[in-house]
Amino acid sequence: MFKQLLANEFVFPLLLGFVFGILCRVSLLRTDYRQYPTYPHGKIIHVSLGVIASALGALAIPALLKENYTAVTFLTVAAQQFRDVRNMERTTLSEIDKQELVPRGGPYIEGIAMVFEGRNYLVMFTSLATTTAMILFQWWGGLLMGLIALAISTKLKSGKTLQQIVDVVPAPVRVEGKDLYVGDIYIMNVGLQDSQNVIREQGRGYILVPKDANAKVTISHPGQRQAILHDVATQLGVFTDSGEPSLTPLVKRDLHTGRLGVFLLPQVKDQDRALSVIGAVPILESVFRMPQKSKTAKQEV
Repeated sequence: MFKQLLANEFVFPLLLGFVFGILCRVSLLRTDYRQYPTYPHGKIIHVSLGVIASALGALAIPALLKENYTAVTFLTVAAQQFRDVRNMERTTLSEIDKQELVPRGGPYIEGIAMVFEGRNYLVMFTSLATTTAMILFQWWGGLLMGLIALAISTKLKSGKTLQQIVDVVPAPVRVEGKDLYVGDIYIMNVGLQDSQNVIREQGRGYILVPKDANAKVTISHPGQRQAILHDVATQLGVFTDSGEPSLTPLVKRDLHTGRLGVFLLPQVKDQDRALSVIGAVPILESVFRMPQKSKTAKQEV
């Protein structure tokens, strides 16, 4: 039985594609400050799905060459399963978000769920490309293609960050009477004297200056603003508790210039670290806008 298995011409291409697919999923899997997936059970779920995606990707071309078209239809079943992964992540994170002091917000959660679905397709692409290359060009072709596919998958796992579209500038936090300002941008009204004292002691302010019109529209989205607050609160802590609306981090927009005033109450008062954290906030795919790319904008130019 074992000899018959090794005698099959597609055994080694399948194995190589399967291995590279699993390596791809493992390289894309990490637990970071966003706390997903949870360790270890969340990782087990996603590695298991990665194994399935890798097997399906590796089997596709050999099945076609063997004229086993029924086997290829399993790819459509896999696509449905991966959409269910997206729904699972969305539901889980939405439930967790209800208990966060500074929630992620819907667009951030949708972006995370989209990432998990997309990474399974990257695994399928890696295993399919590796298997196909080995069938066409022997083992060295499969090995080379597997390495290239891993590099492409690693490149695609991270999107754009805020530092690419805005300049982050520290700004003073001022309490004038009952009005709170970050630089010259009005944030909110703070009536309690105790809260004003806490803000003077703990408050930190930053202004985000958009680099172009596209950036101005993107950062104006409430979902992108909430993502900034959540990432900073997760990495630097937040000096507040439930039921303290006057001690809530906020982001307000200067309507005239499109700049954002970011008011924070971090536990860690490290300005350089705060600047790097804000700059590293991901640009949410669902809120990214490019009005300058429209036909109307080009005609005006």
